[in-house]
Amino acid sequence: MKQSQLFTKTQKETPTGEVSTNAQYLIRAGFVSKELAGAYAFLPLGLRVINKISNIIREEMDAVGGQELLMTALQEKETWEKTGRWSDEVVDNWFKTSLKNGNEVGLGFSHEEPLAKLMKSYISSYKDLPIYVYQIQTKFRNESRAKSGLMRGREFFMKDFYSFSRGKVEHEIFYEKMKDVYMKVFDRLGMKDKTYLTISSGGSFSKYSYEFQTVSDAGEDIIYIIDENNKVAINKDDFNQEVLADFGLDVKEKDLPTKKSIEVGDIYSLGHKYSKAFNLTYKDEEGKEELVYMGSYGMSPSRLMGAVVELNNDEKGMIWPKTVAPFDIHLIAIDGGDQSIVERAESLYEVLQKQGFEVLYDNRSEKTAGEKLNDADLIGIPLRIIISKKTLAEDSVEVKERKGGEAVLIKINDLNNYLEKNVQ
Repeated sequence: MKQSQLFTKTQKETPTGEVSTNAQYLIRAGFVSKELAGAYAFLPLGLRVINKISNIIREEMDAVGGQELLMTALQEKETWEKTGRWSDEVVDNWFKTSLKNGNEVGLGFSHEEPLAKLMKSYISSYKDLPIYVYQIQTKFRNESRAKSGLMRGREFFMKDFYSFSRGKVEHEIFYEKMKDVYMKVFDRLGMKDKTYLTISSGGSFSKYSYEFQTVSDAGEDIIYIIDENNKVAINKDDFNQEVLADFGLDVKEKDLPTKKSIEVGDIYSLGHKYSKAFNLTYKDEEGKEELVYMGSYGMSPSRLMGAVVELNNDEKGMIWPKTVAPFDIHLIAIDGGDQSIVERAESLYEVLQKQGFEVLYDNRSEKTAGEKLNDADLIGIPLRIIISKKTLAEDSVEVKERKGGEAVLIKINDLNNYLEKNVQ
């Protein structure tokens, strides 16, 4: 992609009203545009990142048997009344409206009820189970106070995965497996070392559920670290001696370190609540009617995008991990009006693309060298290649990693070998 043709503009000033680092940098670098508090449009650079995050999630969900579908965002009132969750007294962040025929509808914030209703048409026998389905969909939540940029929004992307099992034992085997699956996602996003499996209240479904919390000063939550080696923590709101006893621990609160954190995922055992409400049953091997046992597993690609920025930045801008960066390489031509440099840069751009690298080529003739380098730091692509009169005098290009690397001169003939070792 030639930067002169890219639909984006960088901004020098911090956007008014944004206090979170992720929102400030994403807006300034032209990845997102704020429509209103808690709702952001994803521009081409931002969409490339969110798609890469989503694809990592897809690959890991598919690897454990998940099948992707896409449910409707519009939700019938009657569906949610079966579990009482249409009521504002039970769920206070619905976006609701009325159709022209007077029927009330809501914009989905989750999909346990619709999936239980849908599965009635597809589950009748034990042979139909287990089933694992998921979607990556725009969700809507009428937050009283949207904040923290992409990490707490009124409109956001959500991966919600649902398991339908023959019973508690089958469910729990899969539930335990999903803990590892989530950690694989965080590992690929470069977040695993700072992410803890966090014990939380299970509500009405089970005694405990689990969140995944990533340590960050930008976090809204506080966790107690109970096992640093195995990355296990307890949500501060759920900390008590009964929890500690259940997990074989004997420590009040002063003995445990606390850290601020970002919730980046959660998994719940739902049991029979939704299957009972919709009479979602199957016949076992003996022909007996049994309720389907359900689980729910949530993870937001847009929140993860915000969290990645919070974990990977410096005073100059963002530093994208290679796995989710919008491009592999930022090629910058510093030509000073010299057409021969432009021609060499154009040639290198074509070669890099043919070799399979994703390249953002800054060919903007109206920008100074300083402006191009500042934009490159702000955008945060992992590897920068500069071609200029100075580098070409030595038949070289200047190569620098965004994450604290020293600039080095690489012979143009050796560049491919260097990239094969350093760009994945």
